[in-house]
Amino acid sequence: MSMASVAHRIPVSGRPQPQINLLLVVISLLLTIGLLMMTSASVEIANSQYGDPFFLFKRQVVFAVMGGVGMLITLHIPMFLWRRFSWFLLMVSFGLLLLVLVPGVGKAVNGSMRWIDLGFFNLQPSELAKVFIIIYMAAYLERHLEEVRERWSGFLKPMLVIGTAVVLLHFEPDHGSMVILLLTAFCMIFLAGAKFYRFLLMLVLCVGAVTYVAVMKPYVIARFSSYLNPWAAENVYGGGYQLTQALIAFGRGEWFGVGLGNSIQKLYFLPHAHNDFVLAIIGEELGLVGVSLVVALFSILVFKGFSIARSAQAKDMLFNSFVAYGISLLFAGQALINIGVNIGLLPTKGLTLPFLSYGGASLIVTCYMAAMLLRIQYETECPDEQLHKDSLRWNRGA
Repeated sequence: MSMASVAHRIPVSGRPQPQINLLLVVISLLLTIGLLMMTSASVEIANSQYGDPFFLFKRQVVFAVMGGVGMLITLHIPMFLWRRFSWFLLMVSFGLLLLVLVPGVGKAVNGSMRWIDLGFFNLQPSELAKVFIIIYMAAYLERHLEEVRERWSGFLKPMLVIGTAVVLLHFEPDHGSMVILLLTAFCMIFLAGAKFYRFLLMLVLCVGAVTYVAVMKPYVIARFSSYLNPWAAENVYGGGYQLTQALIAFGRGEWFGVGLGNSIQKLYFLPHAHNDFVLAIIGEELGLVGVSLVVALFSILVFKGFSIARSAQAKDMLFNSFVAYGISLLFAGQALINIGVNIGLLPTKGLTLPFLSYGGASLIVTCYMAAMLLRIQYETECPDEQLHKDSLRWNRGA
């Protein structure tokens, strides 16, 4: 090889060129778009309720700063510590899900007991519990991989843990989180190599349970029927009202939208415009182009998460791999359900869009999940010697 070709490959400064972290870029873009569109969707309601059009924006900025601090802390915590304390995290999850059901502790909103009032913001235990349970699942799958693949006991033990969480979520009720947790757990066990026929049997049982819940809860049937025909006279101002108003928002936006800040639907026509239905406001103000950008960013986020998980699996870092798979599936499930609800593909369900919807607990936990992915990426790409030094330093500190 000639000296000219070698010189061409070496940077002038003699230092390696910095590489762009695509995952971090996507997370930053989603956070920025979220702050911008949440503010646009909330100015009118914030002005009428609090006398300050930027009241909710200021709160969301504080939550974003808290999420950023949490990200920095999480980025410096080795993954082996999360594995070591996975059982404790599971107990914390169950404790929070039980605590929210205690009268006087849990805060009821619209008939659901899903929040604990911490003064500055409402903590939604299900948001944190989903991540902690996924961490426990990852540790379990790493420890009992052969049992999960070969025996019914290895398959059923984690399902009992998930089933306990599902029962607690049902009593809140929080059926959206319940579905996401179930699907994520199923996918993680499937990726661990469990037999397909076992999933088939469990799927039949779950469908039967969901049907039973729907029959026993009249409002579930009413919501489903209004979803099937939201424009019917009995639904358009009833159970189908949110969906019809969201569809009007998308229709008004067409290709390029009516312009940032020019939404009409956010002026008290579309309930929860800054929260569960922020995507509809994006569709109205930025059009199909804006919605496509958001969908593309979430697709890249999930793709990168799976890519990180595969890289960790290739290095035999199974716990890291399963956590990355689980977090990516949580992002994918929550985004798919929220987008599906907004465009009328799924029945209306109160579920936030990660990074974009208003809410302190949701944004902070979302930042925590993103930081876990970044940490796994770092450990996967980091030389083994550096990881060993990090481990020794943390063990000495402990």
